[in-house]
Amino acid sequence: MENVSAMEFNVPTRNEVSQTNQEIFDNLNKALGFVPNLYATIGYSDNGLKRFLDYQNAKTSLNNKEKEAVNLIVSQVNECLYCQSAHLVLGKMNGFNDEQLLDIRKGKSENIKLNSLVKLAADITQNRGKASNENVEDFFAQGYTKENLVDVILQVSDKTAMNYLHNLTKVPVDFPLAETI
Repeated sequence: MENVSAMEFNVPTRNEVSQTNQEIFDNLNKALGFVPNLYATIGYSDNGLKRFLDYQNAKTSLNNKEKEAVNLIVSQVNECLYCQSAHLVLGKMNGFNDEQLLDIRKGKSENIKLNSLVKLAADITQNRGKASNENVEDFFAQGYTKENLVDVILQVSDKTAMNYLHNLTKVPVDFPLAETI
């Protein structure tokens, strides 16, 4: 087994990944204009990148703003600079302003419904799924459903996987760096 420290973890180039992943790199390049370093890093796994992107892009009951709020607070709780940076950009693309994004990173939102989502996602992340009854009850009181709860947990797991990947590999962040708060 290859023994590589995080300090030596390089982002693979297109030529260093499988044929399947090369095609995915090409599609990411077309869609985004580049292959984000963290996605490229998943390319070390012959099947991982397709599997992860299929999971990440699956239909959900959460809208894009809600998904970004979950992504950002989970990345904040897990102290992942890469994902905080990426989701500040994606959050703006999905209609949040700087103040709203800062609030989400601090675990809150002026929007009451979104606030319940952010608090629950933070609680789920901090407490490894053992969220307080208060946060769960508030989530349901704001009109969220059991389907939404399952989808929040799946969104937390999606982002946690990426947070852990970056926290271990420390590949270069290729988004404008999130400021420390």
